[in-house]
Amino acid sequence: MAADAERLAERLFEAVLGFGDVYMVYVGDRLGLYRALADHGAATAPELAKATGTDPRYVREWLEQQAVTGILHVDGEQAPDERRYSISDGHAEVLLERDSLNFMAPFLRMMVGMTRPLPSVLEAFRNGGGVAYADFDADFVEGQGDANRVQFVNLLGQSWLPALPDVDERLRADPPARVADVACGVGWSTISIARAYPKVRVEGFDLDEESIRLARENLETQGLGDRVGFEVRDAAELAGEGYDLITVFEAVHDLSRPVEVLRALREALGDGGRVLIADQRAAESFAAPGDELERMLYVWSVMHCLPVGMAEQPSAGTGAAMRPDTLRAYAEEAGFSEVEVLPIDNDFWRFYLLAP
Repeated sequence: MAADAERLAERLFEAVLGFGDVYMVYVGDRLGLYRALADHGAATAPELAKATGTDPRYVREWLEQQAVTGILHVDGEQAPDERRYSISDGHAEVLLERDSLNFMAPFLRMMVGMTRPLPSVLEAFRNGGGVAYADFDADFVEGQGDANRVQFVNLLGQSWLPALPDVDERLRADPPARVADVACGVGWSTISIARAYPKVRVEGFDLDEESIRLARENLETQGLGDRVGFEVRDAAELAGEGYDLITVFEAVHDLSRPVEVLRALREALGDGGRVLIADQRAAESFAAPGDELERMLYVWSVMHCLPVGMAEQPSAGTGAAMRPDTLRAYAEEAGFSEVEVLPIDNDFWRFYLLAP
């Protein structure tokens, strides 16, 4: 028993250290401290504070923490305000390079944002209700959007869609295909489809007004406004639209009524149309203890995904750890005749292709 207690105590202490890294990286990300070091080179605390419009004493404490934890490098044994701190190229990639698959800063920003509605989550435990997506603030919305953006701009049009020969062919053909990106969030999936396929018209839909505002803002710099549009709209309103492809990225497990939504998407397809779903790569079945991904999925589920799904009643109460059999059951109940698990390799997501 003593050894068991000691192992858990050590594990939780390591978790506290990791918790600290998350919050300290958040500070450096939000205040532009990493960016200033990368752009201007090694700096003392007073120099970095001046470059970022922050207080030198706070900056010195943050710099010392970052050096102690090994994220930044410090030169020499000078007096505290004379020490020079720098960031390596590799660490700068992880913390600053927006297009790198190693970019982690928004992921950590999302995790900080996930904690803010925690009192509401506790109340949902007591009353069986939920927490609306709109109750999660900009750190979560922007963090999730930027974290997913990395995959969309690097993989969606270059790897995922080309792996589906029939879909890829239709998106390149005439007449131009129509695509609906449902639960599009801040729009990077929508934008990435349009950029990869110059003929298609892509419409992004989401119920969250702030996400659509950010999506339109993101679109402004892309030169795709003639083929991409964003709208606050319920998927249930899309029946009869005749889309060639409907995509749903990382959203089915959040839906209160997934069968109802999937049924509406089936009715929104045109002849030969397909629905492409990417959702969490949960294990095929529950097992304990689980691997690192399962552990992370359940944290997301308790803190965000399940409360969001339970915010509207009645609710399927799916949660983030959605197994393939669960998605298949939802799709079949919604009237889809085929549900194919696609051989697309990804650490976080599993891909499904649905045919009516």
